[in-house]
Amino acid sequence: MLNTYKKPERIFTRGNGVELYDTEGNSYIDFTAGIAVVALGHGNKEVAKILYEQAQNVVHLSNLYYNKEAGELAKEMVDTTLQQYEQGTSGIYAKDEQGGPKVFFSNSGTEANEGALKIARKYGKLIAAERNDGMPADLKSNIVCFTNAFHGRSMGALSVTPNPKYQNSYSPLIPNVTVARFNDTTELNTIIDDRTCAVIVEPLQGEGGINIATENFLKAVRNRCTQSKAVLIYDEIQCGLGRTGKLWGHQNYSPQTSPDIITCAKPLANGVPIGAIIVSSAISKAINPGDHGTTFGGNPLACSVGRYVFKTISKPEFLQDVKAKGEYLTTRLNEICKPYLNSSVINIRGKGLIIGVQFKDNKITSEIVKKAMDSGLLLVEASNNTIRFVPPLIITKDEIDQAIGILEKVMKEVI
Repeated sequence: MLNTYKKPERIFTRGNGVELYDTEGNSYIDFTAGIAVVALGHGNKEVAKILYEQAQNVVHLSNLYYNKEAGELAKEMVDTTLQQYEQGTSGIYAKDEQGGPKVFFSNSGTEANEGALKIARKYGKLIAAERNDGMPADLKSNIVCFTNAFHGRSMGALSVTPNPKYQNSYSPLIPNVTVARFNDTTELNTIIDDRTCAVIVEPLQGEGGINIATENFLKAVRNRCTQSKAVLIYDEIQCGLGRTGKLWGHQNYSPQTSPDIITCAKPLANGVPIGAIIVSSAISKAINPGDHGTTFGGNPLACSVGRYVFKTISKPEFLQDVKAKGEYLTTRLNEICKPYLNSSVINIRGKGLIIGVQFKDNKITSEIVKKAMDSGLLLVEASNNTIRFVPPLIITKDEIDQAIGILEKVMKEVI
């Protein structure tokens, strides 16, 4: 295998719920969930049943033809999104003669972001042409992203992921990308202008260190995008689909922050590769046959699982349970980190079941992650010396307590 990841000397062979087992029979409480993917747990029997039954019918057709599973999943995603945020009236929540937003299925989050940027680029050209003010349509092509963002590793998504660790080896990247400061409104009026076609932002940054956007920041970004006729893209690949206790991360905010496009992926089929772009009705009109495509995206196998996962996650009682367990996990983390606050521990932040503990240096985070694994707890790091806690959404309070017990012991050894 190509040497792209530093992996521990363990091989996992099976899982059950929140637990994973290696070739030696050792068990681990998984607080990574495949990096916020396996929302309904490992070895999910209903997922296995759906895969088995669907594989006996049809696995793949390509997008030359319609398939029932993709159409049903798209409709459920649109209908439920609108139902769970009735206060929304703009962006994806605006309705016109064509109805509500439209969906495009991809195979991953990176592909979803690539597609969203393409859609915004084309829409920008159309807006520039309609303006008829003498500015060439190609000039409305600038893209704005933010510090500490992570949007993927393919060339377009990488270009809006402003981290030298990821970017430097692959320059030159795509041009006309500007990086603004996350949660800073002072420069938005200058950076987002008539030449901007897209602004892409995570309402809650995952890889960047569990950084939560403020209400004022997202309002200001939305307002400036509206003024400049730029497309506002919310990358909800990690913070969406129930992770924060709301169906979408942005639904924790007021309607004045509503996006034009949402991208999602990770938990949508509980580990079966799938991604999606939800596009407002107004912007979807810019896309015609041949403008974008995918061979595998929206295949019946992935979409059949996606329907089950989405239906489960989007239930109000499920989301309320995620919120309650997130509050419980935050309380327990605060308890065990209290002796180290303002010294080794900087702070604890997050929402729902995406929480970060920031330490003073990365030596501490790396050692905690390593020793936790040796003790039967799987954790994953994020940027800025932060350990990310993103367990399966089905985790119980007892399992949280077990994990906290291991972590508390490890922190005493390391700090």
